[in-house]
Order: sequence, then C-alpha cells, then structure tokens
Amino acid sequence: MIQGSHIEEIARVIQLSIGPVFLITGIAGLLGVLSGRLGRTIDRARVLHGIDFDESMREEIHAELTVLSRRAKLIYRAISLGTTSALLVCFVIASLFISSFVAFPVSRIVGVLFVAAMVALIAALLLFLREVFLATRALRIGPV
Repeated sequence: MIQGSHIEEIARVIQLSIGPVFLITGIAGLLGVLSGRLGRTIDRARVLHGIDFDESMREEIHAELTVLSRRAKLIYRAISLGTTSALLVCFVIASLFISSFVAFPVSRIVGVLFVAAMVALIAALLLFLREVFLATRALRIGPV
C-alpha cells in the first residue's frame, strides 16, 4: 500500500510539471509553424525546378532557388533545435518524477536541463527570425 507521503510527493511533482508541460505545448505550436513554412518552401522550390524556362529567366530562377535553399536550411535547423528543446523539457519532467522515487538530489540536473532547453529554444527562435527576414527580403511584388 502506498503511504500518504508518497502520494503527496507525487502530487507535488505533478504540480511542478505543469509549467514545463505548457512549455512543451508552446514549442509544439512553434514546430507546427516551422513545419508549415518548410513545406511551403519545398513546394515552391519544386514548382520552380519543374518550370520550363528560357535563358533570360535562368538567373532569376536560380537566385530564387538559392534563397529557398537557404530558408529551408534555416527552418530545418530551427526545427532540430525546437525538437531538442522539447526533448530536454521532457527530461526535466522525467527527472522531477525520478527525484520523488530516488533519494538523489536532481536539482542541479533539472537546472542544467532547463537552461539547455531554453538555450535551444532561443536558438530556434533566432533561426526562425532569420528565416523570416530572409523571406521578406527576397519578397518582390511588382516592378521594383
């Protein structure tokens, strides 16, 4: 039979885990946006690659394909870092639960994992911002 103190400890850990769970939800939203942008970038590159064009358009299409390639690489890196961040937050939650069962202080481990998750998330957001800047800079509507 589980003692009352163990139930209270598990309840406390669940309360501590709620914040990181919401963080994972936010990261999941970011990953959804990034995946959509990556899909649209790849679709546009496929369309451009399949166009029959004359020599006068070769340089313009090549330039756009180069920008799309750079954007796709930035988004891919942002997705990788965002996923890493979410995984690190999952490790934070797992560490919190492990600490309730084992008499081993995991506060430093939790701290390091959380800081690493935030660094990965910051890097993912910076790459996302860079990709947005690249996309808007390359945007040309009408004659310039």
